[in-house]
Amino acid sequence: MTTPTNQSVLRSKAYFAGEWRTTAQTFEVFHPGNGQSIGSVADCTADDARKAIDAAEIALKSWRKVNPNERGKILRKWNDLMFAHQEELARLMTLEMGKPITETRGEVAYAASFIEWCAEEAGRISGERISMRFNHKRGFTSMEPVGIVYAVTPWNFPAGMITRKVAPALAAGCVIIVKPAELSPMTALFLAELWLQAGGPADTFQVLPTNDAAGLTAPFMEDERVRKLTFTGSTAVGRLLYQQAAKTIKRVSLELGGHAPFLIFDDADPAKAAQEVIGSKFRNTGQTCICTNRVYVQRGIAEEFTRILTEKTAALKVGDPLADDTNIGPVVEQAGLDKIKAQVDDALSKGATATVGGKVKEGLYFEPTILTNVAPDSLILKQETFGPVAPVVIFDTEEEALRLANDSEFGLAAYAYTNDLSRAWRVAEALEYGIVGINDGGPTAVAPHVPFGGMKNSGVGREGGHWGLEEYLETKFIGMALNLEG
Repeated sequence: MTTPTNQSVLRSKAYFAGEWRTTAQTFEVFHPGNGQSIGSVADCTADDARKAIDAAEIALKSWRKVNPNERGKILRKWNDLMFAHQEELARLMTLEMGKPITETRGEVAYAASFIEWCAEEAGRISGERISMRFNHKRGFTSMEPVGIVYAVTPWNFPAGMITRKVAPALAAGCVIIVKPAELSPMTALFLAELWLQAGGPADTFQVLPTNDAAGLTAPFMEDERVRKLTFTGSTAVGRLLYQQAAKTIKRVSLELGGHAPFLIFDDADPAKAAQEVIGSKFRNTGQTCICTNRVYVQRGIAEEFTRILTEKTAALKVGDPLADDTNIGPVVEQAGLDKIKAQVDDALSKGATATVGGKVKEGLYFEPTILTNVAPDSLILKQETFGPVAPVVIFDTEEEALRLANDSEFGLAAYAYTNDLSRAWRVAEALEYGIVGINDGGPTAVAPHVPFGGMKNSGVGREGGHWGLEEYLETKFIGMALNLEG
């Protein structure tokens, strides 16, 4: 295993109230590939949060007045700096959370795409003229920034989930304070450093790492100056934050858990369908909210599809995430590994068969796994896995497939493979999910202009495109009465 020591990519200080700051306490960040510490990071407190809010209030007054085109120019410079530091950012993300470096290089491009899109859109933020019912009246709308934003981001996309929130907020004229995940705070600090290098004004984008998420978050939820919460993470935490945000009636965007089904119909090409499942299921070692979690295949091609899927899964290389030929890295932490193992053991105990994999390999590595004959009451068919395991279930009719797919509290992403155009439309319209891929296991890949978000317990609001930008804007109506007599 490559020793994860490269001080040039490590960031340790928090950024708030106009300065890079050390704190009385720190916490360590570990490389999941071998368990070694890669460094210590500032551990911010509730008092630090209050200082950040005070600083944000001052920064907002000037930033919201900056011409949107000028805001776009700074965002463009930030985008360019992302690519100038692509390899450093990629390596840092791999060290922090174990994603294979070929994927983290791609994540830098994905993260930058939101900055680029928002840089272009900033100058297009405008209102509209409204026809009134009285001759002497005129009406129009003005789009104005929501204000101070508090963002809580996850570890599985340390750069992408930050820029997807920060770029539209800054483009809209908001200021934003980010609490990055405890497992991957250094990437967030690196992004803030690049924002400042691009000419971003002080305190428009602050980053407060912490090992006490609840303690740091409390001041943001209580303070009426903080007008918006944006969160990506588990449904359980999202529900709690939703309740807390209600006290001060904050605008809320929540991107929560998923349990994506992938329906394979018997008119599909088994090899092509299997490849789409592989790409969706095993990206980031299965640790994405839109990963395929359940595979439903129609009986007519079930045997051939499962054989091909098993062969392709067996060919995936498990190894050092810093190596260019690695497909599957470690999961991020022991709790995640324990959950994966518990789900697989539960399925096996109820009669399932592992056609490949099924066990912990070593450390935080779990073998890429395909399960067949999975019992309907198995945990893996009900709970999000966040790991490299795909259960395969056989169905007979389209109606049955849709019933199984929609039988979930979650509604983030779903997929289907069919060569029947009418069926494709029927299935896309019947799936109760915010994102649907037809013959496409990655419909939102490097697509900053499309809406991303879910239904049911998978959240509220959308990120990406004009939908995501509008989450950071308030619509003000202005009515004016005129004297038409001169």
